[in-house]
Amino acid sequence: MNRLEGRAALVTGSTSGIGRGVAEAMAREGAIVVVTGLGPEQGAQVVDGIVAEGGIAHFVEADLSAGGTEVRRLAQEATALAGRPIDILVNNAAFLVPPHPMTESTEEQIDKVLEVNIKAPFLLTAALVPGMVEHGGGSVINIGSIGGVDGITFTSLYGASKAALHSLTRSWAAELAADGVRVNTVAPGPTITESNEDLRPLLEKLAQNNPDRHTGSVQDTAAAVIFLASNEASHIHGVLLPVDGGALAI
Repeated sequence: MNRLEGRAALVTGSTSGIGRGVAEAMAREGAIVVVTGLGPEQGAQVVDGIVAEGGIAHFVEADLSAGGTEVRRLAQEATALAGRPIDILVNNAAFLVPPHPMTESTEEQIDKVLEVNIKAPFLLTAALVPGMVEHGGGSVINIGSIGGVDGITFTSLYGASKAALHSLTRSWAAELAADGVRVNTVAPGPTITESNEDLRPLLEKLAQNNPDRHTGSVQDTAAAVIFLASNEASHIHGVLLPVDGGALAI
């Protein structure tokens, strides 16, 4: 039996990159998957690909920088399309600004990073957790970053937002575990996706500092998410699981 059979999953930022890989992997494990992002054409491609492989998927267009009304609409539409409460929430969507000195950060960048990377996951989790609790529990998996643990030059704004998400993971785990909701973080290291192929030389250079000397793949992160969402991780709460080739171990 597939590990996520009969469950419904919402993966934010899943029209490309890590989010898409997670959505596709969850569908292969039997979950009803709700894909969401800004691009309806990309969303349709992801859904069509999942359906072509025998999976079940739906798409909801949503702008997570648009505030609470938009986030709550996403929660309601995702639940309706899934035909059941969302059992698994993957907070993957993030606004990533190019590396730059902190003195060059603009207020617009700061506001958007806070809106997408912290406020939206907070509000979306709050909107979906009551349904999880009412129906016996669920799993929230935040996609963090090793940049939220280690200090990395020119990435202070993004790193700070991921550190906040890591902190939310621990607080939510303490708050929700007794109600049957598990909250954990997966923290990728340098990972090559179809949308950052132009950064391959930089990412490969960064990965040379890892013990295994390799960049990560979308599939590496997706496998960690599937594990944490499955019953195999039923006694795991509040962890930060690096998928980084050992970078945080040294």
